[in-house]
Amino acid sequence: MDRHDSIFDHIQNKANVDQDDLQNLANTAKGADFQDEETVRQLIHDVAQMAGVRVSKDKEEYLVHAITNNQVPLDFASLSELFRD
Repeated sequence: MDRHDSIFDHIQNKANVDQDDLQNLANTAKGADFQDEETVRQLIHDVAQMAGVRVSKDKEEYLVHAITNNQVPLDFASLSELFRD
């Protein structure tokens, strides 16, 4: 098992999300323009729907601002804090 698979396995187990859905989302995000608010909003909605969680308007605005302004941390611990309510 390579590192890529172990990350997907961890996310799948933690969030109860299908690995195929995660890979489809990753492929969609790979070519996405993260400077475009509408693209970022759609990705946030897709992730929330996939994970079965509700994202408040305030949290959505915060995430959109952080992502479009390159203020997203790259380590998992900081990312998980970013998504908590």
